[in-house]
Amino acid sequence: MAPSRVKRFLGIDEDGSVGADADLFLDGDSYIESEPSTRDMLLSLRPTVAGAVEYLRVLFPFLGWIFHYNVTWLFGDFIAGITVGFVVVPQGMAYALLANLPPEYGLYTSFVGFLLYWAFATSKDITIGAVAVMSTIVGNIIITVQAEHPELKAETIARGLALISGVVLLFLGLIRAGFIVEFIPLVAIGAFMTGSAISIAAGQVPSLMGISGVNTRDPTYLVIVNTLKGLPSTKLDAAMGLTALAGLYSIRWFCGLMGRRFPRQSKMWFFVSTLRMAFVVVLYILVSWLVNRNVAKASNARFKILGTVPSGFQHAGVPQINRELLGALAPQIPTTILVLLIEHIAISKSFGRINNYIIDPSQELVAIGFSNVFGPFLGGYPATGSFSRTAIKAKAGVRTPLAGVFTAVVVLLALYCLTSVFYYIPSAALAAIIIHAVGDLITPPREVYKYWLTSPIEVVIFFAGVFVSIFTSIENGIYVTVAASAAVLLFRTAKLSSGKFLGRINVYTAPRETIRRNNSHHLDRQQVLLEGDAATTHEAFIPLDKSDSSNPDLAIKEPYPGVFIYRFGEGLNYTNSARHLDNLTIYIFKHTRRTELNRFDKVGDRPWNDPGPRPKQRDIYDDTRLPTLRAVVLDLSAVNFLDVTAAQALIDLRDQFDRYAAPDKVEWHFAGASDRWTKRALVASGFGVGTTTTAATTTATQNHSSSSGPLVAVAESSPPATTTTTTTTTTITAVPTNMSGGSDEVDDAKSRDIEAGGGEVVITPMISSGSQPQGGTGAGAGRLVPIYGMNRPFFHVDVATAVKSAVRNAEASSSSTSRGSDSS
Repeated sequence: MAPSRVKRFLGIDEDGSVGADADLFLDGDSYIESEPSTRDMLLSLRPTVAGAVEYLRVLFPFLGWIFHYNVTWLFGDFIAGITVGFVVVPQGMAYALLANLPPEYGLYTSFVGFLLYWAFATSKDITIGAVAVMSTIVGNIIITVQAEHPELKAETIARGLALISGVVLLFLGLIRAGFIVEFIPLVAIGAFMTGSAISIAAGQVPSLMGISGVNTRDPTYLVIVNTLKGLPSTKLDAAMGLTALAGLYSIRWFCGLMGRRFPRQSKMWFFVSTLRMAFVVVLYILVSWLVNRNVAKASNARFKILGTVPSGFQHAGVPQINRELLGALAPQIPTTILVLLIEHIAISKSFGRINNYIIDPSQELVAIGFSNVFGPFLGGYPATGSFSRTAIKAKAGVRTPLAGVFTAVVVLLALYCLTSVFYYIPSAALAAIIIHAVGDLITPPREVYKYWLTSPIEVVIFFAGVFVSIFTSIENGIYVTVAASAAVLLFRTAKLSSGKFLGRINVYTAPRETIRRNNSHHLDRQQVLLEGDAATTHEAFIPLDKSDSSNPDLAIKEPYPGVFIYRFGEGLNYTNSARHLDNLTIYIFKHTRRTELNRFDKVGDRPWNDPGPRPKQRDIYDDTRLPTLRAVVLDLSAVNFLDVTAAQALIDLRDQFDRYAAPDKVEWHFAGASDRWTKRALVASGFGVGTTTTAATTTATQNHSSSSGPLVAVAESSPPATTTTTTTTTTITAVPTNMSGGSDEVDDAKSRDIEAGGGEVVITPMISSGSQPQGGTGAGAGRLVPIYGMNRPFFHVDVATAVKSAVRNAEASSSSTSRGSDSS
């Protein structure tokens, strides 16, 4: 059965996309705009061989640079990789303790991340491995799960969590769903990092001071209170921890000072500062060995030490996954994935902007997903990007992602050759390392002040996330900031995205020095025209209420009585369509009158919402001072999609305005509608195809008058052969009729426009550097073609063209009405 028969059988009207007057323009020189179809949309989603090849190429980005690898890159990667390796070894063991796991698990996690990430990476700076925040989350999850399932071991829970979250992230990356990270705003990331850093640092103070009996998994404020209560029971560990922390900050301060004082040696001082953690660990291993070398057991040491660290991969194997573990971990998966996403994508995007490259969020999901899928087989727990190590790697001069392999070699050597040395590392020194590392995650006051200057409401969200993290848990802080940011976004879209009614101003250009030399408050018009560029004078449209901070002294004019211009603020959809259209209705009803003033014979016939004047004022009440509603111009520059709710709202508003303006019809013009599906939605709703023309204009169109119909913007077509030169490009706004009258007709129209300030043809010459048809003589050398389809006469390229068309038809309608009144 043919599609048209199916439509008739189902009672569906034939598609009116061409328009009632399209047959007037179906000739060889006209352009008829086609609608996007559902078939086109489905075909665009159809997999192709070229698309599959491109998908595989993107999936393995290292193929784009590995064949260009050279000695210079190798040297930079080697230095950066080794430097990060000296940092990650003590950090990895310290972070494993945060996760309630033995220290070697931090080294396993870091090794796998460094070894695998480079093949899928789109960031040369990011380092994947054990990080403080994720380790703390894992520790909390282990405690929560073991409270209900004590038979599950901590390493089983951690490895299972990594495998499950890795599979989810890998799936999201493979389907190229990386756009979901854009729903996490910067303020939520800042609040999460700050709250997490404060919580982690507070939880390490008891270990730093040797205070026992403090549950560091309690809310942060309780940890702080209990730590203060336990200060009298401080042990010898405090001497190790406080001096280590002071040493770390002192080395960084001294190296920074020397780098600023001796710029030529700044690189050397940077590497010295970077290796401060390794220096401190080596120093305190030596001190601890001197103090505890005769101690048989780690528990008998003078202060708490790390103890035995197994050599090699002692816990390699297939992770244990069963129904019980899946049920226990299911509620924890969203938090884990959210933390992995926030840390990794935020850090990689930040360093990509700093170092002038762009990351692919979907590919980064593949990278961290792949690392977390294979990490548990060697004993790793959830791993993501590290801010501190990424900053070190970037400053060390990393050239490609392959630097991670050199870091993995350092970790491997540490696992097989240095584990006996790790036995003497003081726990207080590791706590100092953690506190020192997470201190950089706290958002500095200058950034918070910048938030305040940009968006005060987001500062409230920031502090809400921080306080919730401190007084409850890090997980709750994440949810609060993300949920609050989403709520603010929806509120702004629904309630604060108010559109603006626009007015017209004539814009002149003048050098700034001309304005500065003028001592009076107002500029001299002749002086501006004399010193400025009068050829660039043009019309502009700004809000009538001057809410865009424009000069209060501006004289903003309405385009024409009964013609209104409305610009949408943040799109038009089901969340804000009612607000936008209510604003349109209220404002237009306030500034217009009904076309038929005496349409109600009796007072009781008037509707309750339009009762008219009071009885004593009816004789003196005069509505004729207000214009009738002629046309509505909608600026759709900010609208990239029109849903069913918004389309139906426009239909209802059109019907309401038609009843208000009866027996006339209100014209609807649309400017800046660049999305084809938005046009299709409007056309399907009966807009834009010539069905709303006034009676006077329709009559003129049937008579083929050159002054009838909406204006159509035309421009020069692309020539078959071009020569690069500086030409004068001419943009003409013309009526959709035969323009074969030659240059005389265009010149006459231009003269009329200059003399009368408007007209049918508006020619705006603009000097530009571009291409000119061979053999052309300058302006107008190319063939003029419509910019948009002739079957879409009420869709315009810009607001200026739409307003000219609406005003022109309103003037024609007024003239026709006046002639009709005179003849009667």
